[in-house]
Amino acid sequence: MSGADFSHRNDVGGLFRAHYPWLCTRLRQYLGSASSVEDIASDTFVQLLESPAALSIREPRALLTTIARRLIYQRWRRRDLERRHLDQLQQVERLSAPSPEELAQLTQALHGLERSLARLPGKVRATFLLSRIDGLTYPQIAAELGISQRSVSTYMTRSQALCTQLIANQSLNPLLLTQRSA
Repeated sequence: MSGADFSHRNDVGGLFRAHYPWLCTRLRQYLGSASSVEDIASDTFVQLLESPAALSIREPRALLTTIARRLIYQRWRRRDLERRHLDQLQQVERLSAPSPEELAQLTQALHGLERSLARLPGKVRATFLLSRIDGLTYPQIAAELGISQRSVSTYMTRSQALCTQLIANQSLNPLLLTQRSA
């Protein structure tokens, strides 16, 4: 530690002893809780301590007030940003959360789809699942199962017909069955 650093620390220490209670009293008009007042006041002196060594501070209270206000504004901006972010998350959750009735209908429809898919031959079922669940394209499915793309298309048509029949019978959510292929 150099002599200038030591001198700067001593100067800030002297300012702290002389002005900390005054700064806390001043900050109470902006902040509600005593812990927030103490946090901002302490952070003010930390910033002053971390600043380059000042030659002389003519108006220490004005400087401390300026630093403290900046810290308060930063805290308020951060709090407002957090609040907006949380509000957006809550809104997304409300919009995307299905009602219990919709959930029950969807579960029932999925069980019906599962039973129907179980009756399909293995490669037809695998083709459908690779397309809808894994999101593979027809060429990728063909390579995965070792079949032609024409077979993939035929199998998908067959499974799509089954799904169409389920939609007609159980009002299955068509979004589950939208085509993502080739």
